Amino acid sequence: MLRPIAIATAVAGTLDILFAMILTIFFGRQIGDMLRYVASGPFPQAVEMGAGGAILGLLVHFALMAIMAAAYVWFASSNRREHLISMPLRAGVAYGIVTYIVMNLIVVPLRFGTPLPPSTRSILTQLFAHIVLVGIPIAIIAARHLRSRPS
Repeated sequence: MLRPIAIATAVAGTLDILFAMILTIFFGRQIGDMLRYVASGPFPQAVEMGAGGAILGLLVHFALMAIMAAAYVWFASSNRREHLISMPLRAGVAYGIVTYIVMNLIVVPLRFGTPLPPSTRSILTQLFAHIVLVGIPIAIIAARHLRSRPS
C-alpha cells in the first residue's frame, strides 16, 4: 500500500509544485516567498527563515500531497469502491474537486483568513491544478496498483 502512495505523492506533488512555481514567476513573484508561505501554514515563523523556510515549504507541500494520496489510496482500496479503480479519470476529476474544496474553501481560509469567494482566476487555476495535476494522477496510479494487487 505504501508504493502507490509514494509514487502518487512524488508525481502529483511534483506536477503541482512546478505549476505553482510557473504561476509564481508569471505573476512576478519569488519562488522562495511562495514556498515560505506554504510552510507558514503549520510554521508561521517560516516567512522569516530564508532558504530554510523555502525548503520547509517544499517539505510541507509534499507532506500535504502524501496525505491526499494516502486518503485516496485507502478509500479506493476499501470494500465496494470498484468504480474508483475501474474509472480512474472520472474518479480523479471528482477527487480533484474534493481536494480543491477542502484546501481552498476550508483549510486555507481557516488558517490564513483568505477572503471568500476567491477570484475567478484563483478558482480556475486551482481547479486545474487539483483536478489535472493532483486528482487524476493520484487516481490513475492508485487504480494501476490496486488492479494488479492479489485479492
